[in-house]
Amino acid sequence: MPSAPAPAPAIKAPAIKQPPAADRVYTHVKQGVLERRYEGGTLLTEGELAEAVGVSRTPVREALLRLEVEGLIKLYPKKGALVLPVSAQEIADVVETRQLVEEHAVRKTVPASPQLIERLEELLEKQKAQAAAGDLAGAAVTDRCFHAEIVRSGGNEILSRLYDQLRDRQLRMGVAVMHAHPDRITKTLTEHEEILQALRAGDAEAAVDLVHRHVSWFSNLARGEVR
Repeated sequence: MPSAPAPAPAIKAPAIKQPPAADRVYTHVKQGVLERRYEGGTLLTEGELAEAVGVSRTPVREALLRLEVEGLIKLYPKKGALVLPVSAQEIADVVETRQLVEEHAVRKTVPASPQLIERLEELLEKQKAQAAAGDLAGAAVTDRCFHAEIVRSGGNEILSRLYDQLRDRQLRMGVAVMHAHPDRITKTLTEHEEILQALRAGDAEAAVDLVHRHVSWFSNLARGEVR
């Protein structure tokens, strides 16, 4: 009687290599700031962050230095890192830059391609679902993607890269607005729908006007006039 075949050797799953410790700390803190788990004015200590991420203090210091360069925190020797609040000047600067880039891009986008229309429709539906589920951080990310798609469709790579540099500032502002003014998400969805309709209709001037009014609303934050 033939012997039973030997069992096949077990195949070991490849080990998943973790990112460097400093990168893990950097991601942890940055996401916490952008998603408002670490509010402006919060003092973060090296020891607390090292324990939260499971690393030593050396990579924490490296990560905090990177975040200070990006303007998200301010380091205080022997005390920790202070999460910087969003300033009125920062809001005003972001709004001005967005208006310049987005109004130019939306004018160049018309007539919009079927691919752009389809992508914006997908993002709008996704944002509606996130808003309904109360996922304000996710809705803020999708909001940013909606506008970035229009900018990229303008065909200017330099402007697209410039707009991408605003990403973190926009996300942080967007999440803050949605938490402080939860009714704003409904207005945002309506305005996105109007921008999409103007692009479908090939009406460049209407699209530019809608984008201008949509982005200008954020300038009210800098003046304390948000309603």
